[in-house]
Amino acid sequence: MTQLDGATTEVVRSYLLAAAEEMRATLIRTSFNPVVYEVHDFGLSLYDADLRLVAEATGLTFFLGANDFSLAKGVEYVGRENLHPGDVVLLNYPYWNAAHAYDATLFAPVFEPDGPLLGFLCVRAHWMDLGAKDPGYVLDSTDVHQEGILFPGTKVVSRGEPVREIHELIRFNSRMPDEVMGDLHAQIAALRTGERRLLEIVEKFGRPTVEATVERMIADGAARTRSALAALPQGSWTAEDVLDDDGITDEPIHMKVTVTIADGAFTVDFAGSSPAVAGPVNMPYGATEAICKVILKSLTSADQPSNAGTVAPLVVKAEPGTLFHAVYPQPTFTLWTGIVAVELILKALAQGMPDRLPASSGGDVPGFMMVGIHPDTGALFAVSNNEPVGWGGTAHHDGMNAATHVSGSTGRITPIEVLEAKTGMFFERMEIRTDSGGAGRFRGGAGLHRDIRFVTPGEFLSVIKKTKARPWALEGGLSPEANRVILFPGTDREQAVSTKRTVVAVGDRVTLLTAGGGGHGDPRERDPDLVREDVAEGYVSAEQAREVYGVSGFAEASGFAEVSGFAEVSGVNGVEDA
Repeated sequence: MTQLDGATTEVVRSYLLAAAEEMRATLIRTSFNPVVYEVHDFGLSLYDADLRLVAEATGLTFFLGANDFSLAKGVEYVGRENLHPGDVVLLNYPYWNAAHAYDATLFAPVFEPDGPLLGFLCVRAHWMDLGAKDPGYVLDSTDVHQEGILFPGTKVVSRGEPVREIHELIRFNSRMPDEVMGDLHAQIAALRTGERRLLEIVEKFGRPTVEATVERMIADGAARTRSALAALPQGSWTAEDVLDDDGITDEPIHMKVTVTIADGAFTVDFAGSSPAVAGPVNMPYGATEAICKVILKSLTSADQPSNAGTVAPLVVKAEPGTLFHAVYPQPTFTLWTGIVAVELILKALAQGMPDRLPASSGGDVPGFMMVGIHPDTGALFAVSNNEPVGWGGTAHHDGMNAATHVSGSTGRITPIEVLEAKTGMFFERMEIRTDSGGAGRFRGGAGLHRDIRFVTPGEFLSVIKKTKARPWALEGGLSPEANRVILFPGTDREQAVSTKRTVVAVGDRVTLLTAGGGGHGDPRERDPDLVREDVAEGYVSAEQAREVYGVSGFAEASGFAEVSGFAEVSGVNGVEDA
């Protein structure tokens, strides 16, 4: 076996990580879809010949964890003997792909020149339309076949040549063929970039050195994770929560999880959760496994790159046919269940380690989208955004204000400039919500207030599954108000909704109010100077400062607060001394 020194190991490891990051840069530069190049709704991974994760690029954590599952299923379906140099395979069958049908996974084998298999490359990205029953996003499907054309593991490139029949099948089954085909080719370009770099690495260092480095990386990842897991509190904790609905009825959906840290294993058991439901909030098992990987990784090796070793102690239990293990033909399109489940798992763990974990961060991702015909181009548009929420307070500091939900990792919101240019939405207001963060010794971060006016007709889609139950707090902190979506505010049609597709006309309006994070600790123990700073910044009102935090002496707010949500007060830095 090849003997490695530490320097060589680190150099080769860095080369492998850089190859994944260069794939990411290629995808961002060449994609057609704002959800890819702006939001970064993608995941790119590099594997060895045994399908073990070696390196991944910065991306959506759910996708990265799901790539492991889908690659194994795709290779099993196609068969190793049927994979050749230059092949690229498309997989979007939800139960194998660990995501809904629009999260298209492409993978490619990498072979040495005229030689054996080296490994695999995988890139997953969200496509905007692939022939589902509704344009944009499917909110009320009752069968997977309503959610788009399905590919179980189909070659889109064979031995280096595009498979024209499959490309045309994709093109003719999309309402947005230019964008979808553009993203298809962007993903292929990313795979080709990774292939070149992997071959260069092997040529530079030799296959034995690269393989020895991979073995050492994975062994080190597993050792670090097991050591960190052993240092955590040992025990078993259970939490419960509800989703608003399944998109078909208004009935809440019960979620339950038991998390156990014992005997070197991290076990997440969803027994007691609802059976699979009629609407599209059911989770493919691979997607459920991916969210559990996110939690384990964040607890044990948050500052280390991922590989197959970093999730080795994970055990995930979810019975087939239940909410967290969908089976054919159960619908899976609206995967917001996974976002709420991240908070559910953390809620269970926080019982055993409240000093290590934050309170709930907004509880969910308030997503929205507009679908319509662009007046300048005459083409269909479907552009989405995931709203920021406040992060939960911790035992040591306040939660972050108006940030991507903790499940979104490095995902970004869609810029207003893109949304206004590409849709019929005009944004009249976007600002921090005063008093939206849960009060505490360390308060939850604030949420966001956004007002939208429509300048062209179309459909507005709100996608959110936690508006009826408040996000949770810790150690005597207070829960913030839940997320809210208000259609047609100030009119006789005003309506609060969660997940809904709504026809809108020119001049109609929508208000989005995202939740802040939960508070951590008794609000009366908060440093009064911090409360004064919060009031000066507009995060906390003078009224809440007096009634909840017990800090008084603030000037009365003027009418400016009613317009902007920020209190205009007098005194040094906007406050008077208490």
